[in-house]
Amino acid sequence: MVNRTTFGLSAVQRQSLVISLTAFFTSLLLIALVSVLILISFRGTAYFWPEPIYTVTSTHQDGTRFSVLANLFDESTNEDVTLKFSDAQHPYGFQVQLSREEIETSLLANESAEIKLLDGRRVLAIPEYIVVPSKPPQPLGNIDIVLEEVAQISAQIEDLNTQHLAPIHEALSQFDKRNVVADAPARERLVASFDEYQKRVEALEATRAEYTLLVSFADGTPFVIPISSIQDVDFVNRLSTWEKWQVAFSEIGVFLTDSPKQANTSGGVFPALFGTVLMVFLMTIIVTPFGVLAAIYLSEYAPNTALTTIIRVSVSNMAGVPSIVYGVFGLGFFVYTLGGSIDELLFSDTLPAPTMGSPGVFWAALTMAILTLPVVIVATEEGLRRVPEGLKAGSYALGATKIETIVRTVLPIASPGIMTGVILAIARAAGEVAPLMLVGAVKFAPTLPIDGEFPYLHLDRQFMHLGVLIYDGAFHSQTDGKSASMMFAACLLLLVVVFVLNILAVVLRARLRKRYLKG
Repeated sequence: MVNRTTFGLSAVQRQSLVISLTAFFTSLLLIALVSVLILISFRGTAYFWPEPIYTVTSTHQDGTRFSVLANLFDESTNEDVTLKFSDAQHPYGFQVQLSREEIETSLLANESAEIKLLDGRRVLAIPEYIVVPSKPPQPLGNIDIVLEEVAQISAQIEDLNTQHLAPIHEALSQFDKRNVVADAPARERLVASFDEYQKRVEALEATRAEYTLLVSFADGTPFVIPISSIQDVDFVNRLSTWEKWQVAFSEIGVFLTDSPKQANTSGGVFPALFGTVLMVFLMTIIVTPFGVLAAIYLSEYAPNTALTTIIRVSVSNMAGVPSIVYGVFGLGFFVYTLGGSIDELLFSDTLPAPTMGSPGVFWAALTMAILTLPVVIVATEEGLRRVPEGLKAGSYALGATKIETIVRTVLPIASPGIMTGVILAIARAAGEVAPLMLVGAVKFAPTLPIDGEFPYLHLDRQFMHLGVLIYDGAFHSQTDGKSASMMFAACLLLLVVVFVLNILAVVLRARLRKRYLKG
């Protein structure tokens, strides 16, 4: 036999080369994937970990020296050091970049604390004492007790506003709509009651305002912080490792349950997480039956003709259409055309203000259902093809009709493939951004799509989405280490959500396969 060679390599050598190249590129892909995960995890978890506070001394360009309390963000790839500091001119934080040569000293400030405010801002300062009405100054050890007292006062104010003032205000608005005169007895009673409750609220607010925390900055300048605006006070440099973990877990809890603040650069992501889950849930309810029914038709009913081939090719090509095209289609057809028609039929009394004729969570779910429909159809059809023909023949031999065979025999066995398509659709929908920004997702929504007001689920409302939050955060945190960490934390949360969904799908698919294929 003649040993043929190509480029001087024998068949065995070519096979070895192909295997080596395949292993090499697979390793590169694996390394890149692991590197991305490590970067996102490292930067994301930094958002929750308390940063040490330093007393940094430097010199202005005019030669004057200054001293501030700051967090240091030292990038190893950069010669500059980023300072996020607080002083008398910038009590709620400011950021500046200095070269390492410009920093004269940077010492740990053990007496300093990170004071987290309810609006998402943070103050780096040295707490002095607590001011309480009708009492001498309180030591810092009583901060938790004072915070609880102020929380009780705030709860009373909130109760008066929601239980008394809000209903009275609504009743007065109804009087205004009916043109009730100002001196009507019923209106006067409401106004008098409103004034009485308003005075009680103002008295409570005045009492709450007397609770303050006196702090000082690195240069000794005093500053007063209302206790009612404080969320927590952490003496970061005094914390042990276990206490730092406790603070980190507390920050994770706030991150998962609070709303975004300060232009989506602090606070939490609960509305975005809730909106993402709700939109994906609605999309799944819509896309699953349509995708499965379409796949059943193509696999079990459609004749093997050129038209069927064209339909299959078209479905496959739909998966390659850019997602922004689906967003434009959803905006033009679902929102403006279909939603506008619904407004004219059912909500004509509210026009020209649109109800369903504006972007909302329902149109976003419908658009994403159209986008992910090809994935479900292809995966379901592939699962249907794997059903043995003998099982179908046996079902027919026992007297079952075609629909009974499909429902009771074919679909249960094909359920692992159906689950694969649904989870792939969920994973894609959870990470899409471009189409959602056109049909309902916004960077900040004042209310959730679900609340206690009838009809409870408001499909016409706009919603927040984790992908849009990450997209928006990328533009607000390019030079802010802490804010950039929030963006990476949101990325990490989105990856965890998709990962959990895929794990659940694998487990469920394995159980279904074990149940229907192995008996």
